[in-house]
Amino acid sequence: MSKYIFTAPGWPKSILILIILGLLMEALSWRLSPDFRYFGVLCFIIPGLLALITTRPLITIIGKQMTWNRSALLAVSCTLFSSLITLIGLIILRDFIALIFGIALAFIFGLRLLILVSIADYRMTRVVLPAVIQSLAGYAGGLLIFTDPFKILTPVLFLLFGAGFAGLIWLIDRPLKRAFKIRGLEFLNAFIAHLTDGSRSMEDFFRGIGEEAFVPQVSIFFRREGKQDLIFTIPNVHPGPMGEIGGGNLPAILRDQFPEEVMVAHGCATHDFNLVSESEIEKLVVAVNKTRESLQYSSDAATSARIYEGTVSILYQRIGDALLMVSTRSPDKTEDLDFCIGHAIICEGHRTTPHIGFVDAHNCIGDEIASIRPGTRTAHEYFSAACQAFSKWPEMKTSLLSIGYAHIPLPFERNDGIGDIGLQVLICEVAGQKTAYLLLDGNNMASGAREEIRDEVLSRVDEAEIMTTDTHVVNTISGKNPVGMRVPPAELIPFIDEGVSQALDDLSPATAAGSSASCEGVVIFGSDSIAQLASIVNTILVYIIPISGGMLLLAVVLSVIAYMVLS
Repeated sequence: MSKYIFTAPGWPKSILILIILGLLMEALSWRLSPDFRYFGVLCFIIPGLLALITTRPLITIIGKQMTWNRSALLAVSCTLFSSLITLIGLIILRDFIALIFGIALAFIFGLRLLILVSIADYRMTRVVLPAVIQSLAGYAGGLLIFTDPFKILTPVLFLLFGAGFAGLIWLIDRPLKRAFKIRGLEFLNAFIAHLTDGSRSMEDFFRGIGEEAFVPQVSIFFRREGKQDLIFTIPNVHPGPMGEIGGGNLPAILRDQFPEEVMVAHGCATHDFNLVSESEIEKLVVAVNKTRESLQYSSDAATSARIYEGTVSILYQRIGDALLMVSTRSPDKTEDLDFCIGHAIICEGHRTTPHIGFVDAHNCIGDEIASIRPGTRTAHEYFSAACQAFSKWPEMKTSLLSIGYAHIPLPFERNDGIGDIGLQVLICEVAGQKTAYLLLDGNNMASGAREEIRDEVLSRVDEAEIMTTDTHVVNTISGKNPVGMRVPPAELIPFIDEGVSQALDDLSPATAAGSSASCEGVVIFGSDSIAQLASIVNTILVYIIPISGGMLLLAVVLSVIAYMVLS
């Protein structure tokens, strides 16, 4: 639905267009007949300006929000529609101009009702007055120009079109009400409120459709003498659905909940595993902190290596008693990995070590956004590659571990595809080999960006992988805003170089401990909820056009009948 959201133009532009439309109608009506003198001013300009001025205050009175720009856009849009409909009467059906103008007023009443229940308040009774204000003003102007039956006919038309649009509103609401026990237009109200004033009321809907989940979260704790500790953690919930709603800003919020520096990598989870509200993140924090008592630190680690299986590449490294694996399909396109894929890999890996940190690097997006599901060839490639890494465990020769860390805030905005954290760099040095793990706070990467950045990093270290957190604060209007799309990799590379340099300078001996937490009772969207919700919305969008056309045709037919009866 977000692709239908747009920014309303400034109200002065709307006023100018409204006045021009009214003057054009005035000029045309004067030319056709002196009986319609001041028709454009009385029936188009004044009603439009009155609606513009009064709609926002009336919406504010009922406790909702509406900007002057939107009020102006709604007024000028309705003026345009009423002008186009009235032109039929002025040019083609001049003998029926009273009927045509009455239909125009009734139509914009229904249209305003539909729009206001969508963007302001889903309860029709609360928006009837601001919806009808432009039509009433046009009706008052028409009384000065038209004779009977306009006076009695037009209120009848208001009732006919109002009932038709009310029925349409009911039909839009019905599917989501039956499937999820939520009102579709109320949900749309909450979405608009989030975009305009940051309201979190959408989370109430998500909690209503949510279900509890028990998910693993693997972390690696690093300690160094005289330096701040570091946690590399991999939650298997999804940082969505968008903006600040639910777990949209999961990486930044989770990072702020610990006294250590924290890198929040992307685990295996689709939008089905979106947190229903930001408060659910606390359950992840509690679960990870519970594992602190059982941590067993070790200074041993092994050099990193890479395994290829089909389109999948996994960079793996033994760190203490944990096996860290970072997977990618770049340059092949990748979106989220289904939770079941990651969970199967973790469970299989427990034969080797109790702590399997499996990361979806989430670093190459395509034209189509499609998750990787269990049972597919790609899922099999992930599992096979992971199993090969497990088989290498006995052969991994350990040595002393040193790490270096750097955090580089980036001078870019969320709209640029960069989240609040910016760039984090972890370099692990074992037996002279340096492996860099770069984490950009963003939602996926533009195709080719990972390779360009990685090539630069490999000039400084022996092995590297570039990851994104999958934060959804960069996604409000669009679901696609990857790193490297609005800010080219060439502009990021100076900051990448700075981060790698700082991490190399920060290298010092370290100990590490694996941690496997069970995050219990985390309320997520639930299996297939997103797919079902999207399917219902798409179905509504398909049938709403023919139903609307049928409704309008019926209203016009009934209007003609009413005109014949009252004439």
